[in-house]
Amino acid sequence: MSIEINNESNIRVDEAAILRLAAYALDAMHVHADAELAIVLVDEGAMEQLHVQWMDEPGPTDVLSFPMDELRPGTEDNETPPGLLGDIVLCPQVAQAQAETAGHSTLEELLLLTTHGVLHLLGFDHAEPAEEKEMFGIQRDILIGFTLQERTRG
Repeated sequence: MSIEINNESNIRVDEAAILRLAAYALDAMHVHADAELAIVLVDEGAMEQLHVQWMDEPGPTDVLSFPMDELRPGTEDNETPPGLLGDIVLCPQVAQAQAETAGHSTLEELLLLTTHGVLHLLGFDHAEPAEEKEMFGIQRDILIGFTLQERTRG
C-alpha cells in the first residue's frame, strides 16, 4: 500500500497512527496492495478555499475526498485493481473542535475522518438514509477493528 501523508497545518498530529489506520481501512476494504493514497492535513484557511472551490460551501470543513481512479471495495476473493485511490484532505483545527464537542481526542476524530474519507474514495456516500446506515456501519466496524489491533500492538 502506498500511502503518503503531508502535514501542512500548524497542528502536531500522530501521523504514524493516521497511516496505520489508513492501511488498516484499505486492507479491510480489500484494496489492492499497489493502490496509492495521499493524505494532506491543512489549516482552516486552505480548507475553506477547497471547500468553496469544490463544494461551493463557505467555511472550513473537517474532511474532503478527491477520488482519482474510482476504485471500489474488493472482496476476499477479488481485491480492487491497483490504481490511484485519490486524496483525503483533513483539517486538524476543525477536527479538534469537533473532538471537544464529541468528548474524545483530536486523534480519535482524525482517525474517524480518515476512515470517512477512505470510504468516500471507495464510492460510499451518506446522502440517503440507507446509504448513511451502510457507510457509517462500515466506518464503525473499521474503527473498532483498528482500535482492537492497536491495543494488541502494545
